[in-house]
Amino acid sequence: MTDKGAQYEHQPVMLEEVLDMWFSRSDGFYVDGTFGRGGHSRALLEKLDAQGRLAGIDRDPQAVAAGEQLASEDGRFQIVASRFDCLPDVVDQVGRPIDGLLLDLGVSSPQLDDAGRGFSFLRDGPLDMRMDPTQGESVAQWLARADEQDIANVLYRYGDERKSRRIARRICEERKEQPITRTLQLADLIESAIGRGEPGKHPATRSFQALRIHINGELDALTQVLEQSLETLAIGGRLAIISFHSLEDRIVKLFIRDHSGRAPKGRGGLPLGDEMPQRLEPVGKAIRASKAELKVNVRSRSAVLRVAEKVA
Repeated sequence: MTDKGAQYEHQPVMLEEVLDMWFSRSDGFYVDGTFGRGGHSRALLEKLDAQGRLAGIDRDPQAVAAGEQLASEDGRFQIVASRFDCLPDVVDQVGRPIDGLLLDLGVSSPQLDDAGRGFSFLRDGPLDMRMDPTQGESVAQWLARADEQDIANVLYRYGDERKSRRIARRICEERKEQPITRTLQLADLIESAIGRGEPGKHPATRSFQALRIHINGELDALTQVLEQSLETLAIGGRLAIISFHSLEDRIVKLFIRDHSGRAPKGRGGLPLGDEMPQRLEPVGKAIRASKAELKVNVRSRSAVLRVAEKVA
């Protein structure tokens, strides 16, 4: 049984790079849409003056508890228990547009390291994977009722798993014999279905990613919050997003491109579709973690940071 009071080390990814590109004014209003354990938030608060404000958003109850502790220590900070696509409500509550929005996508180190959350294929625990364990159905519950084609589609769409049909078939065979309720049970099942696969990469990597994204509606939330950012960012406000796999990064990259005036043109050089009333300008190129950071934080190896600024 997991000790709910246990502490798990969390190193915020590309902290210096994020601060350099996210921060613009000391009296601004910022939103950390993926608060986690507050690594980025705490660093930003050190740069804000007395008029500055920061809202953290997270739907993980443990992250919310950490945010409540920070809010009790610093009156400039508030925590919002929600999915991050709630920006209009946050802006209405604070009464001012956002000067900087940060999204550090994917699963956090504390979530991965806590076997009881069910995110890791390396630790035995209940097959859950919900960001908020009090809401919705777990991966185990979904696998128990989903049909074979739906399982294969999720594994292929969200995990780019080329052997998705073989895995889905094996899952459906196994659940006839016994419920699939544990992380290592599913990981072993996947390995038995497709073999070891790529050297240095666990065969369950793509499937666990796909199931987590699906059960939490992560890509839908990302699409929603990107659209919301156009309306809630102040002119000059910045959108900073850290992605960890190509699905997320492609959505972010294309969104910034499509709202920057650099989208593909139709006949006569006119933009395809309706002209966007709000515009984003990319800030520099995509950034990856430095070699120095990779040495101390291996989970930053696939991280990509993209930043865009809202312009008039």
